[in-house]
Amino acid sequence: MIDETVAEIRAMRTHSTSAVAVKATESLAELLDREYVTVDEFERDLEHNAGVLRRSNPSHAALHNAMREVERSIVGEPTTVEGAKQLLEDVIDRVVADVETSKAAAAANAAERIVDGDTLLVHDYSTTVLESIETAASDGAHLTVYVTEARPRTLGRKTARALAGMDRVDTRMVVDGAMGYALRDCDRVLLGITCITGGTYYNRVGTFPLVVTARELGVPVTAVGSGAKTIEEFRFENEFRDAVEVMREPVEDVTIENPSYDATPVGMIDTVITDDGVRE
Repeated sequence: MIDETVAEIRAMRTHSTSAVAVKATESLAELLDREYVTVDEFERDLEHNAGVLRRSNPSHAALHNAMREVERSIVGEPTTVEGAKQLLEDVIDRVVADVETSKAAAAANAAERIVDGDTLLVHDYSTTVLESIETAASDGAHLTVYVTEARPRTLGRKTARALAGMDRVDTRMVVDGAMGYALRDCDRVLLGITCITGGTYYNRVGTFPLVVTARELGVPVTAVGSGAKTIEEFRFENEFRDAVEVMREPVEDVTIENPSYDATPVGMIDTVITDDGVRE
């Protein structure tokens, strides 16, 4: 389960950073079925596997925090192998619940800022953004939502499919280069959060030009996500993905760069909403 989860995270088959943290945490349940002679042996294996999971995507603050929380809660605490396994089981349940509760609270806080008749623009795929919109629509708001395709992996298509299944949401999709066209009709940009650290907001590539364009057009930008994604003393590492995602056939003397994330000064974001509240 752990090896498969690491491979899935590295392949980016799970797109939501909160979902990644949950999957990684739950995968540690594999250790419950392993045999250990001593508590030290169990703790070494836990630290090793938590480290492997954490390093599978060093850009995800939620993943980093979840793995660190598991380690902090267990290492040095149990006195027996049986007690260690029971503690791990309890901690997995608590950490997963904390991630999901934080995401839901952040989405609820964001939904309160969405007004009936709003036209929004969203980018990439964020389960927290989707939950925010679904909550607002369930509460009676009629919304128009523009979705960028989010190349090169076109994750916006997944977002558009999810939005299309929501009542009272008119979903419209545009290519990334048409963001300026769409923004002229928008009341707000609503984005997820990969990480906020050191005064910088990191999110899927394409976020920075979207934020710059929105500011130029006077459209406020809101970022929503779990407070666990706001982290100090965290070294964000951008991921450069396979060039084949950009161009299937290689071209001689052309170097293809395919970064996964953009860095945007957090001061360019009008509102940051987490489970802890709203920061203008």
